[in-house]
Amino acid sequence: MVTHEKNYYAGPDAITRQPMHVISVDLQRDFTTVGGACYHFRPCVDFIENFVPHCRKYGIQIAEIISDYRQSRSGDPFAHCVPGTPGYESQLPADIKHPQVWVKCMHSPVWVRKNGGRAGEEPGAPYPDPGGFTNWLATVVGSPQENKTIVLIGLTLDCCVLCTAQELFFRGYRVEFLVEAVDTYKGSQEEKQSLLKSPLANWGRPVFWQKIRERIIP
Repeated sequence: MVTHEKNYYAGPDAITRQPMHVISVDLQRDFTTVGGACYHFRPCVDFIENFVPHCRKYGIQIAEIISDYRQSRSGDPFAHCVPGTPGYESQLPADIKHPQVWVKCMHSPVWVRKNGGRAGEEPGAPYPDPGGFTNWLATVVGSPQENKTIVLIGLTLDCCVLCTAQELFFRGYRVEFLVEAVDTYKGSQEEKQSLLKSPLANWGRPVFWQKIRERIIP
């Protein structure tokens, strides 16, 4: 793991000796690939493709949250990210991911279901499992008592990334959004910039790739 980073909460010149922790949200092919059920052109997808080699080179392991959006789900009219289909597959290569993937079934990561992520098995109704999510975080990134900063990447900024940021913040983690590595559902850059100012500033802060480079490159 990376063992040095700038701590922007302690001032622009402060240095802490701690790993960099990245969580990816919903980088699944139904969102990222032309023809996917929820596809829109989103610049962050190409950026993340270029980010991956840096993760390999500098030992950054990404913790991943993905979704099982089979029906029935309150408020969602159609199924997508269905286990066993190409749309469910992750955009991230396996060699840079933590082996324990969290499978949610609603916008907030605390909502899960029986047989979530299991192709060919009947999905249960969504139910909240905040304790399970807390335990998963402790496993993949450590506890918030260790002064953890989590860098979020993925989709979509106006929905699941936002909900994930809230849950991290409520648990005591410091949250950052890698600006080039997140996008809204429609892919609008104007909407993204607006959201990063408000309301997302309530739960985290934007950080640009150049600042991340300063943390991970000796």
